[in-house]
Amino acid sequence: MAKEEIKKLIEQSKKSIEQDHEKFSQSIKDDLQSFKKKTLDKI
Repeated sequence: MAKEEIKKLIEQSKKSIEQDHEKFSQSIKDDLQSFKKKTLDKI
């Protein structure tokens, strides 16, 4: 029984981490786009 609970917790953690990673990656991409626009506008 304990093994099954641990497996479920690991799966939930994995999903959570993957979602956080996606959000973080998208945030960085958005920041880069913004930075590129600002830089090009200055030139």
